[in-house]
Amino acid sequence: MHPAALAGKDPYRNGAESTLSHGNVARWSPAPASPGGELFSGYALDHAYDEMFAAPGQPRPHCQALVEDLLAASVSQLRQHQTEADRAFLTQGITFTVYGDEAGTERIFPYDLLPRIITAAEWSTIERGLAQRLTAINLFLRDIYHDGRILAEGVVPRELVYSCRHYRREMRGVCVHRDIYVSIAGTDLVRLDDGRFVVLEDNLRVPSGVSYMLANRDVMKRVFPGLFARYHVSPIADYGQALLATLRTLAPPNRSDPTVVVLTPGVGNSAYFEHAFLAREMGVPLVEGRDLLTHDNIVYMRTTSGLRRVDVIYRRVDDDFLDPLAFRPDSRLGVAGLLNAYRAGNVSLGNAIGTGVADDKAIYAYVPDIIRFYLSEEPMLSNVETYLMHKPADRQYVLERLDQMVVKAVGESGGYGMLIGPHSTAVQRAAFRDKILAEPRNFIAQPTLTFSRAACFTGESIEPRHVDLRPYVLYGDRVRLVPGGLTRVALRKGSLVVNSSQGGGSKDTWVLQD
Repeated sequence: MHPAALAGKDPYRNGAESTLSHGNVARWSPAPASPGGELFSGYALDHAYDEMFAAPGQPRPHCQALVEDLLAASVSQLRQHQTEADRAFLTQGITFTVYGDEAGTERIFPYDLLPRIITAAEWSTIERGLAQRLTAINLFLRDIYHDGRILAEGVVPRELVYSCRHYRREMRGVCVHRDIYVSIAGTDLVRLDDGRFVVLEDNLRVPSGVSYMLANRDVMKRVFPGLFARYHVSPIADYGQALLATLRTLAPPNRSDPTVVVLTPGVGNSAYFEHAFLAREMGVPLVEGRDLLTHDNIVYMRTTSGLRRVDVIYRRVDDDFLDPLAFRPDSRLGVAGLLNAYRAGNVSLGNAIGTGVADDKAIYAYVPDIIRFYLSEEPMLSNVETYLMHKPADRQYVLERLDQMVVKAVGESGGYGMLIGPHSTAVQRAAFRDKILAEPRNFIAQPTLTFSRAACFTGESIEPRHVDLRPYVLYGDRVRLVPGGLTRVALRKGSLVVNSSQGGGSKDTWVLQD
């Protein structure tokens, strides 16, 4: 870094002091001769936590080397790197699907060049907090499908659980191997303006995006190989084998060399790239429902050499479509008789049927109480304050402040079924008011959060954009996290929506070693 920066002098200005402009936003005036000044000319700090800078011209200590590289770069150089990255994504077929888009459904996954850096100490807090959370959630799922202690004691309302559309009465009394209902989780975190990470939501049914985490790292190493020589970045390349080891621990007893498969809905699914990617990483078959059959409550896979028994299914098919004999009879995606084979203990699923009840955004509000109930511990990671629309007092409070709140449908994901009050119109708020009054159980509300922003390359300059973080948690013989995660970016200026289907993208996440 330039010596002046270390001495407290702003390298993006010619010695002038930082000032505040309208809206309490701190800006730099670029030094005309500085490449860094050119890139950072549009960079503005506000009250949101900035992942790269503690103050104007003052990089956070763990970001200093990256800032130094950027100060020596030019717009044209970064554009070239962005082109190389886009080409790498294209040649690898790293895409996602947007349904209902007239411009075409298949797109390259949007990728930002600049990594998001997390210190070892910050990661340690995340790791311990998510391990605690997933442990408690598994105990909760085991309880509500067996003894129901937490319901009997009124910690979580019985009617809230039983009215959840993802609660599966077919799972009552079913013994799940090792009592692990959620073996693969992707929990969304945001960092608040005080620097704390909090849990925004849990993704427990079929958490997606881990392939993009791995692909981002691979592309970053190709485009910026020199950066890894100066940073001690924790590796994530072993995720595929860690996932396989986790799934193998779920195998039915006495299956010493279990056969694991990935069950996909097929090439038309928006996450098909990920299904194929993970099967390849683990070295296991990628199958569709038509490739499997059941006989005498045992699942078999059709192969060129005959039938082969299947012991563990990493399923990327929703509950409703898993077994046409048990759930939707019109489903062509699942396997007839799978539920009976599962009940008999002859096959294991990751994740278990019925885990979606803990994915419900109304149940989310009770997770801190769930942790206290089962573990007798205080949550290490806090929830976002959440209002439940089936509660009259909460509902009245939110309806009077719709222009200030984020309203979410409890069973939706991907940024759908959501109202962001400050960015909404009166017509949109009126429509959501009617929806809430018609189906209050189906909605929750949260305050509009100003979550952290990270430096992103826009094609013209470097500017901050809002980001979240989705670490991936595995639970087999123990709880483990691969040190990283999917940092999703709201690429549209001022947007708070990070979902790729809503204009978001992603960037590589670096967890530094001690």
